[in-house]
Amino acid sequence: MHYIIEKKEDETKILPAKVIEPEKMKAATSPLAWKILKLLSQNSSYPKEMGRKLKMHEQKIYYHVRKLEKAGLIEMVREERIQGAITKYYSIVEPAIALVLKEMEPAQKLFSTRQTCQEFLDPFIVNGKFNALIVIGNPETHGRPTKTVAHDTTSATNLALFLGTFLNHIPGESIKFDTELKDEDLKQNLIIIGGPGVNSVMKRVNSKLPVRFEKVKFVDNTKYKENYYMSFFSDISKKRYSEESYGIIVKAKNPFDKTKQILVIAGIKLWGTKAATLTFLQKFNELCSGNSYDKKMHARVIDGLDLDSDGILDSVEFIE
Repeated sequence: MHYIIEKKEDETKILPAKVIEPEKMKAATSPLAWKILKLLSQNSSYPKEMGRKLKMHEQKIYYHVRKLEKAGLIEMVREERIQGAITKYYSIVEPAIALVLKEMEPAQKLFSTRQTCQEFLDPFIVNGKFNALIVIGNPETHGRPTKTVAHDTTSATNLALFLGTFLNHIPGESIKFDTELKDEDLKQNLIIIGGPGVNSVMKRVNSKLPVRFEKVKFVDNTKYKENYYMSFFSDISKKRYSEESYGIIVKAKNPFDKTKQILVIAGIKLWGTKAATLTFLQKFNELCSGNSYDKKMHARVIDGLDLDSDGILDSVEFIE
């Protein structure tokens, strides 16, 4: 499978592509052939119907359809009986056409065009190899005293798919629940997803972060409760953030092994964690540029937005 990828500052767009030899491209170069391809990119159709839509004689349509099919740019997708005759419906093979002039390159060479982004991903990805352990909170009830339940599996999956675009080999076991980690696991490069209320590893590293969660204690029905993390505090800006839609992305030294690094992706609530993950997909280049108050610090505060008010997170903006 081949793809054409358009990489912009705040988004990446992709289309499957049909790679063909130069001599076969001739079939698509006439204005009418191109109109047929554009028409079939919308819906499958048959020559007589195409002729009506393009206001061209059916025989001219047949001529170009045969050439396009022979070139491998379109294909018959089904047959139907119309007015007693068998009619062949055609569709494009892929929504894009490409000529390849040199050998394909590993994905990380394509995406890591900025030095700052290469530095941000290091040491989690080195020479196309994944060099870290992703840690998510256990979705089963765990932890005291709150017996928390994590719901960050979707965020972890989206992040893993994003990181996969930089890899040129398939890693082994690279995701574990916080409850599964052993001492030797903690001394790796870690990507920690979820706040300290749902991820016990995050709870252990939280106090070492330049932007960290604050724990709120309160009394309810004479029973003392704790482990509620309802705000962030930034040592960089000296600001406090308590909006539930906020998330953080922080890269720092691993307190369990100072030669390693941790990458924290978390939110006050689930929405904030999703917002932090979406930042990688929508605004990765801007994420790599560093904190708004100190560019040398890879510690960002993000707000998750629902721009069309449909209840689904669809955009993010940087707060810090």
